[in-house]
Amino acid sequence: MTSVAGLLLAAGEGRRYGGPKALARDDDGTSWLLRSLHALRPCDEVVVVLGAAAEEAAALLPMSVVRVRADDWAEGMGASLRAGLQALVETDHDAALVSLVDLPDVDGAVVQRLLAAATGRDVLARAAYDGVAGHPVLIGREHWDGVRGAASADRGARDYLATHAVTLVECGDLATGVDVDTR
Repeated sequence: MTSVAGLLLAAGEGRRYGGPKALARDDDGTSWLLRSLHALRPCDEVVVVLGAAAEEAAALLPMSVVRVRADDWAEGMGASLRAGLQALVETDHDAALVSLVDLPDVDGAVVQRLLAAATGRDVLARAAYDGVAGHPVLIGREHWDGVRGAASADRGARDYLATHAVTLVECGDLATGVDVDTR
């Protein structure tokens, strides 16, 4: 059995959006942070990476959720990914399922389907929507150092994944996987 930590990246300031997405709410008041956290509940543990507005966002989270602060969050998603994976190094998890706070229709069904691909510490898989690679991304422990080394600016794991065999897990029947960048 593979142990997978959900890793929610929610540290950005949301320049294009107009504010930190960790504090964003839908028109009906639904918190993006809590919705994204709930989607990762099928994972063995959930770790949330915070940065911009970290204190306000942390106050929204249940006490049981592990919080990590990316002090260099302003650098971009790469900083958040590095901080989150570094926090997982001391755990016994075999893989991390990395998701973003701004994926409104990615839910537990998408996460469950991706978790079914969790075959061990060498896994690399990602959700695909109508054949197009997206998030979440499942990264086995054997790849954490490489991903941390390659993660920079807003590119996250993109460069690392481009040079390694990645299994695409089709989820287009469950969600669009579209991230929200503007209001």
